[in-house]
Formats: sequence, structure tokens, C-alpha cells
Amino acid sequence: MTTTLIRGARIIDGTGAPWYRGDVEIANGRIARIGSGLSPADGARVVDADERYLSPGFIDAHCHDDLSFLRERDRPEKAFQGVTTIVVGNCSFSLYPAVPGSREALRGHFSGLLGETADAEIFDDLSGYRAALEREGVALNLVSLVGHAALRLAVMGYDRRPASEAEIAAMSALLSEQMRQGAAGLSLGLVYPPSAFAGEEELVALGRVVGGFGGVVAAHIRSYEAGLMDAIEEFGRVLAISGAAGLLSHLQSAGRPNWGQVPKAAARLEEMRGEGIDISFDMYPYPAGSTWMLQLLPPSAMDGGLPALKGRLAQPEWRARLQHWIEHGGEAFEGQSKVFLIGWENVRLSAVGAADLKHLEGCDMRQAARRLSTSPFDLMLRLIDADAGQTGVILFQLDEDDLHAACCHRLYMAGSDGIPRPGSKPHPRAFGTFPRIAGRLRRESGWFPLEDAVRRMTSVAAQRFGLTDRGLVRPGMAADLVLFEDSIADEATFADSTVLASGVSELWVNGGAVIEAGRQSGARPGKVVGGHV
Repeated sequence: MTTTLIRGARIIDGTGAPWYRGDVEIANGRIARIGSGLSPADGARVVDADERYLSPGFIDAHCHDDLSFLRERDRPEKAFQGVTTIVVGNCSFSLYPAVPGSREALRGHFSGLLGETADAEIFDDLSGYRAALEREGVALNLVSLVGHAALRLAVMGYDRRPASEAEIAAMSALLSEQMRQGAAGLSLGLVYPPSAFAGEEELVALGRVVGGFGGVVAAHIRSYEAGLMDAIEEFGRVLAISGAAGLLSHLQSAGRPNWGQVPKAAARLEEMRGEGIDISFDMYPYPAGSTWMLQLLPPSAMDGGLPALKGRLAQPEWRARLQHWIEHGGEAFEGQSKVFLIGWENVRLSAVGAADLKHLEGCDMRQAARRLSTSPFDLMLRLIDADAGQTGVILFQLDEDDLHAACCHRLYMAGSDGIPRPGSKPHPRAFGTFPRIAGRLRRESGWFPLEDAVRRMTSVAAQRFGLTDRGLVRPGMAADLVLFEDSIADEATFADSTVLASGVSELWVNGGAVIEAGRQSGARPGKVVGGHV
């Protein structure tokens, strides 16, 4: 591998300390030397930083790029943000582990989030997934969590009931094997069936497995609406009893009636740390979230999976009760209806698979319904049927003050929560999260100094996921580095959401140059990293 000398950079080391000017030498995939006036080795590539900043490569602590890593190995939308490592398998969604009886169910479950997934893209275990990635190589590093849904589907399908002692033991054994193969931990999706059907006994048992390996439990908790504080308490109990470290996924308070809860929630997380619970959180820096159409329904609607849902929707009385709950709230189903909280006009269609309805992408549900001379609820049912529940939506549901409180809290780390769906109109966070934090939120909004912004995108996540040789600019660390302009910026918007970010001129992953002089090189030096074996 070519030796590289980066001269005269403004080095931001990832700790939050002020930048300093210096040279950095990369050799054999590692940071070899840091100093001033370093002489290049024979044949070394020399990069003059010319007032640009050099920092650790950014770590996307929460995204859903599992499938896109298999299909698009160079990942330009991440590389041009300065991202060198991504964490996949979040919110209970992973492409493994599957047993013969669960492959189709897991394929359908994952397809709901990211669109049609092939049988060959479902794997028996992490080793199989890693091997598939390594066959053609990948540009960036990948950290993988084990999706709780895959464990449940392998052992008990979509049954809406507590797991038995034997079933918990079977899930624990399956999880242990993935941890031995290098998984970094477990992800929960406690609003997404079948993960939503689990009780605390099951979650604690799985947490103990993760804790035994020194891993992390990441959780999309049961509610980000009125039940936010209760959901945080449940996750805290699971961590306290199991002894595992925890990462609360995308801390937020959704729906105008619930705005203002984030400072209280963050304060409670601080109290938990005082009680000996190792917990932190991630969040994306946008006032809108993204999910798929079935999340507009209560979790119990998915009891038995999509075929059972369609059967219930064919019953006029049940369908009428569902419509009333979705549009007016009430006690007919558990939880709060997202539509009732934010209105159909704040539900935007981002990914439609059915060819005859794809022209609706980019419309909110009221606009789309008017185009078809129907009601938003009936359009939702049509999309569920035509798209097999896979329609992607963007929900405009968050408060800027809450977002500021989350992103500026000391326990915060950056995660895009990107849900890539090629050929659709996705949330811009998949293309702009990290330049948004290092750029406009730092420059125009004054949320934090640049060094603190970098810390939240590097060393904080590296520590959480056990990446002991990444996240800092130090001799001996893996050479995951980004050289960027002060003008770094997110260019993607909700109207034009797939525009690449600007301002990243050089990117190294394990010492290999992925971006050179502002252009992607085609090199694929990434690998699966993390794990606590």
C-alpha cells in the first residue's frame, strides 16, 4: 500500500481539543507519524492540506445500509460526506441470521423497510454476510448489529406473545453465535413487529448475552410520542438488569402535542448514568423522520404478518375501527396514531414500488389522494396492497428546539438513520447528515465548535462500538481519515434529496485512498470491523 504524507493540515484529533497544524504520515494502513516538517518516504504520495481540516473519518452510528452495501459497493453518498465507517443492523433489521423456516419471513420483513430483497441477500449468519461483502470488496468499513426481529422470526415467527423459556434460550444461542462471529451487539425495534411483541424477560436475557461479549444493545424504543419517558424507563431497566451497554436510537419527541420532552428525556439518561447504567444516544439532524407505510398502523395490526393484516383489512368493521384510530386517535388500539398527531399533510411518499403509483413520490398523502380522487386512508390501503407494505414515507413530526437539545447534549453521537431506496425520493439525511453537522449547524446555527462536532461524529461512536483503533488521529490508529474544507456543506434537500455533499477532497479508509483530489478512486479498502470476541 502506498505511503502518504499529508502536509500542513489543521488537525482535529477527535477528542474535542482545539485543532493544531501538523503533518500526518499514513503507512501500511495505519497512522505512522504525526509531526511538523516531516519528510516523505521514498515514493510517497504527498498531499498539501492547504488550510483544510484533517480529522478521523466520520462514523455513521445508525443507518440502514445493510442491503445497499451489497448492491453499491463504492457508496459515494457516504464517502463524499467524509464517512469511513457505518453501523448497520439497526432497529431490529438485519439480513441475518436466518434458519430454513425463517428465510422468507425475514426477507419480507427486511423488504418492508428497504424494498424488495432477494433470497440471495438473506444470510444464515454474519459470516455469510461478511463473505458476500468481501467477494467484491467495499469502499467503507461496516459494523454490524444483530437484528432482534431475525432472532424472533427464526424461533417463533410473527407470534404476538411472550417467548417461552425454551424460545428465549434458542434466541440467546443464535445471538451468541453471531457475537462470536464478530457482531458488535443487538438492535431492538420495539415498535416494529415482531420485535414489538417481546417482553422484558426476553430483552433482559438477550441483553445478558450481549453484555457477556462486551457489546452494545441499541434500541428503537417503544414510543417516541406520549409514552417516551415510559419507554426510556423500560430500556433503562433492561440495561440495568442485563449489565449491557446501551444506545438509545434517534432520541426525539414526535408530534406537536409531545414536543418539549427531549430535555427531560436527556436529563433522565444522565440520571441513569449516575445509577451505573451505561447509556447514550444517537440522532439525525433533521426535523423529519423516515419509515415505511405500515408504521402508520398500530403494532398489533401486524400480528401474524402481512397476510393476516390483509385478512383483517377485508373486514369492514375492523377497517372502520382502524380508520377512526388512525385519523382521530382513541383507545381502539395501543399507542398514539402518527397520523392523528401530525396530519396526513405531513406524511410524504418517498418510495413507491408499484409502477402505476410511482408518480406519487414526493407528494404528501393529501396531495396524492386528491390526484387519484380518493381519501388518504383509502390510498394508504391501496398502497399497502400494491406495494406489499413496502411504501416508504417521510414524517414531518419534530420540533427544532427538541432537535437542538438532543444534538447538543454531551451523550449525543451522530447517526443518519438513512434508509437508501435507489430510484426513489429518500430523506436527504442519507446524503447530508455529516456535512450538515460540520457545516451549517456549526457555521450558521452555532450549535457547537467544529472540534466538538467532529468529536460527536468520530470518537464518541468509536468508543460506543468498541472500535479501539479508530475515531482518533493518533500514531498506530487505523488510517480512517478525511480532509475537508471549512465550507463543507450538505447539498441534498427534501425537494432534491440525492445531491452529493460538497467540501470533502480526500478520504482514506484503512490507509487506502477512496477519494483523491475530490474524485472517487474506485478503491475498496473497507472491511467488517468491530466485535468483541
